[in-house]
Parts: sequence; structure tokens; C-alpha cells
Amino acid sequence: MTEHPAETIRARSESKPSHAGASWPKMAGALAGDVVIPLVAFYGLRGAQVNQWLALVLASLAPAATVAVTWVRQRRWDPMGTFVIAAMTLSLAVALVTGDPRTLLARESWITGLFGVWVIGSLATSRPFLLDIVIKLSTPELAERVAHLWQHSAVFHRWIRTASLAWGAAFLLDAGARVLMAYTLPVDSVPLLGVVLLIAALVIAQGASMLLGHRSGALKLLTGSDVISSGESAGADEGAADGGKEAFGGSA
Repeated sequence: MTEHPAETIRARSESKPSHAGASWPKMAGALAGDVVIPLVAFYGLRGAQVNQWLALVLASLAPAATVAVTWVRQRRWDPMGTFVIAAMTLSLAVALVTGDPRTLLARESWITGLFGVWVIGSLATSRPFLLDIVIKLSTPELAERVAHLWQHSAVFHRWIRTASLAWGAAFLLDAGARVLMAYTLPVDSVPLLGVVLLIAALVIAQGASMLLGHRSGALKLLTGSDVISSGESAGADEGAADGGKEAFGGSA
């Protein structure tokens, strides 16, 4: 059974930012398909005396079905969904060969671990994963402000990079903890503890990001309650140097 933070984030990012309320049904659907249904399925099957290995295999089908339904509805290939399906297929293949329920439990670390590597690795690109998500979740006006801050504010630039490291580290720690739990704790207790672990990782990562943003002043820049000084230029070209003095007290 697997929880996929990548799928939940993707469901939220694909909603229209101008209608924030419309995103919640998609988030709820992603959480149900990736967390609630697999958890209920596993413990329901165990209650019906299905063995641990088979219960884990059957419960893991729900997240795969969620990705498949998304593909059918959108009629386009989703890179993040492909990542999830590929990781699940590979891990299930290993589990089928071993027939070991603990191997099935340990495979959950592949998703969160690879996702953490992906978040951190994206810092080497011109548009890190976290920046892309923030822009997609914002209104058009706020998205424009975020893009401008990324180009012209060293404070905001450092915050995005540091927050990305915090999120990536949280998922890597989650992956390590899942492996430890899979091979040391009773099999039947691990699925539920895995959900608790995921929630804790998300809360810690989000809390660290917000704290860093508050202390650095990046959140004030984001909300328009502060200005960008020319000394905060974050690698903008010479022609855009004067733009670093623009105030954000009004609309973006």
C-alpha cells in the first residue's frame, strides 16, 4: 500500500487557481485514492483473514487506478503519474519475486525517496519544482509576482531554494524511516504508521518553509508588504537591474 504526495500535489496544481475552492474536491479525491482507500482495503482484507502479502498487493492497486483514471479524464500523458506507475511496477515486480510482505512495505520508500531526490535535483534547473508548484497554485497576479521575485529578489530566491531542500530532506527522511519500519515493526502496524509518518513529514516540511519565509522576509515580499531593493538582485541581467527597486505595496 502506497501514499503518493506527488499525486496529491499534482491534483492541486492542476486546479484553476482563480477558483481555489474547486481544488479541494481534487485534493480529496487524490487523498482518498492514495491514502484512505488503500488503508481501508488492507485492514479490511486482513480482517477477512487474507494473508499479509496478498492484502498489501491488492491494496496497492488503488493508487494505480487513481493515476489511470486521471489519464483517461485528461486524455494526456502525465509525467508525474508515469513516475508513480513506473516506481510501483518495478517495486511490485521485486515483491512478486520475493513473496515477502516486508519487501512490499519497504517499496513505499521508493516513491517518497525518489520524490525527495526529484525536488532537490530540480534546484539545478532554471525553474525548481517547488517554484513551479507555487506558481501553479497562485492566481495569475500572484504568479506574476512570484516569477518576478524569483528573477529579482535574492531573499526570495534563497527562500525557494532553502524550502526546496527542506521538502526534499523531509521526503528522504520519510523514505529512510519507512525502510526501518518495514523490517523492524509488525507488518500489520506499518501501513497505518506510514500514513502518520507521511503527515508528519508534510507538516514539518511546510512548517519549516513558512518559518524560513517569515524570518527571511520572503513572505512579506510575496504578499506585497515589503519592497525589493536593488541590492537584492538575484542574478538578473543588466537590463533588468533597475527592476529590483520596484515596490510591491499595490497589485503585482
